[in-house]
Amino acid sequence: MLSRRNVRIKVMQMLYSLSKDESLKFEDLLTRYNSRINKSFQLYLFNLLYFLRITEYARNDAERKVSKFLPTDEDKQFTAKLCENELIQSLAENEKLHLLFKHYKLNELVDKDTVRLIYTEFAKKEEYRDYVMKKDTGEEDHREILLDLYKHCMQNENFEDKIEDHYAQWIDDQSLIVGAMKKTIKALPTEGDFFEEYRPNKETTLEFGEQLLRQVLEQDQELLDLIEPTLKNWDADRVAIIDMILLKMALTELMTFPTIPSKVTINEFVEISKLYSTEKSKDFINGILDRLMKKLNKEGKIRKEGRGLLE
Repeated sequence: MLSRRNVRIKVMQMLYSLSKDESLKFEDLLTRYNSRINKSFQLYLFNLLYFLRITEYARNDAERKVSKFLPTDEDKQFTAKLCENELIQSLAENEKLHLLFKHYKLNELVDKDTVRLIYTEFAKKEEYRDYVMKKDTGEEDHREILLDLYKHCMQNENFEDKIEDHYAQWIDDQSLIVGAMKKTIKALPTEGDFFEEYRPNKETTLEFGEQLLRQVLEQDQELLDLIEPTLKNWDADRVAIIDMILLKMALTELMTFPTIPSKVTINEFVEISKLYSTEKSKDFINGILDRLMKKLNKEGKIRKEGRGLLE
């Protein structure tokens, strides 16, 4: 599930924490890095659990409508099909999924008031009322309303606040988790270990991320020696901490990972700088990396494998 960009960001954050606390050792950073990686999967599960709990509130709604002293015709026709349809039931009945919820103690983190408020707001939408009143509903009807519900969750500030309360990295991983959730909903009904598809890939997190972190730390001075001559009138000490970290990471990636095209590396770190550094950083990093890439190519220090990877 985790993309290389997400992994680059997590490595950057580990290196930044080292800049603030030089007593940290590689083992400390690696432990924190692996914790962040694991929490990305937990974030996906947490979204899935909240989503399930919100659909299940339809039963409370049905009970409330039935217990009215003078129920309307609409009340009488209401059913809890939002949670009783075969698509959402494939999640609700997945024992292995619920064991994961229990393993990570996620049930304890779900706020019941937030569940109630989100459902109540969604229940007012015309799309949901039409869905509930429709007599013949098929898989596509269920899937469409479930996608609408998750979209509604993402537009709810309270929902996002509750996630951030428990997972500070939500901002970093949000687009990734939202994509995984939409993919999961579109693939319903699911079965077995469907969630395994969303566990962090070892090739990305271990062979790429951990190696990137290790190499930057081990070659810190060599990387600085390569960067300094390209700074021209800039003193290395005046370069923003994040910018220097990104430059070192990009250099390491250029020289250490032969299957990643150089242009991809440069573009990725320019994009990350837009999110995490200063307004001028993207142009600064792009210019420095372009100079370094040309220099290192001439010296034969950048070697790429495969067609189309030489630039």
